[in-house]
Amino acid sequence: MLSNSSRGLISTQKQHLYIGYTLPIALYGFQLWYYNKVPLAYPLKELRKMQKRTTIWILGAFCTLLSLGIEAIIGFLPIYLQLQKLSSRFQLRMHMLSPGHIIKSLLESKHTNNSPIYWASLKRLMPRQQLLLKGPIVDANNKLNRIFSSFNSCSNEFSPGDKLINIFASHISFHSTNKKNEKSRKLYIWKLDEITLEVFLDSKTAIAVLDTSIKNQVATSIAHIYTYDRPVVKTIHHTINVTLTEAKLFAIKYGINQAICIFNINQIIVIPDLLHAAKRIFNSSSHPYQIQPLLISRDLRNFFTRDQSNSIKFWDCPSHENWTLHNLVDKETKSFDLIPMLSCKSS
Repeated sequence: MLSNSSRGLISTQKQHLYIGYTLPIALYGFQLWYYNKVPLAYPLKELRKMQKRTTIWILGAFCTLLSLGIEAIIGFLPIYLQLQKLSSRFQLRMHMLSPGHIIKSLLESKHTNNSPIYWASLKRLMPRQQLLLKGPIVDANNKLNRIFSSFNSCSNEFSPGDKLINIFASHISFHSTNKKNEKSRKLYIWKLDEITLEVFLDSKTAIAVLDTSIKNQVATSIAHIYTYDRPVVKTIHHTINVTLTEAKLFAIKYGINQAICIFNINQIIVIPDLLHAAKRIFNSSSHPYQIQPLLISRDLRNFFTRDQSNSIKFWDCPSHENWTLHNLVDKETKSFDLIPMLSCKSS
């Protein structure tokens, strides 16, 4: 009716018609059926069928062609990716609702900003009831754990000429080894042992050994801080819905924070299991982990300003190197076998 082989709408107009009219109607109210633990086979099958018919109509192609191939030619997102995109935007929209909104009153207290608790709120349910319950509100409540407060992009820590790495470049150093050279690796481990002995003999140096692991979607970050003539300080943190890099930056932040708080310390040696994560602290370009580096940079700026002789050194120590102090942290990290009370898997 709208076109045929000789006249009617051109392919660009057909695309605009589908994207601007048909697709919004088909996906209207998708939050009511697209959420965790719900069977999605039938609605996805029908939506894929609809999109394939549309692409064949736009291109005038044969019905036997593969859906993904003709969708790629015309520039349409696969339906499941389209739903994931809309779902993530819906979570952001829910996060930005006013504190008095009715949906906010149905969520747990940590997401409600002290708004009055509704009688049907998730907070009134027992943990086992929350685990058995499924629905868009429960799914949104779980996924809101993945949304973090934004940082100030105009902060001095990211301003050209005022970055930590520019002002205190001589106070920061990174050390790694050639992993392919066996002799270099042995010499590197010997150097770590030598540094440890120096720390136990020097009252002005602290060493922070860090490790992170993710099991059952629960991230465990542990830091051991060693200093002269003091008991070992241990920090243990658990969280869900974070990436491994975020968890490692979290461990670095608390390791440095604990070391800075020790009286009369002018040198901190940080030994993470991934040096790449530590270098993220001084990366001022846009990346999704900038909240943690901002907090670490502020602590280090105060530490360097306190005394011009203060410094920090990062020494790489992967788990497979089996270094003594790192082995202790690694075994402790992997010994935890926590299971979240609420499911955090996405559809």
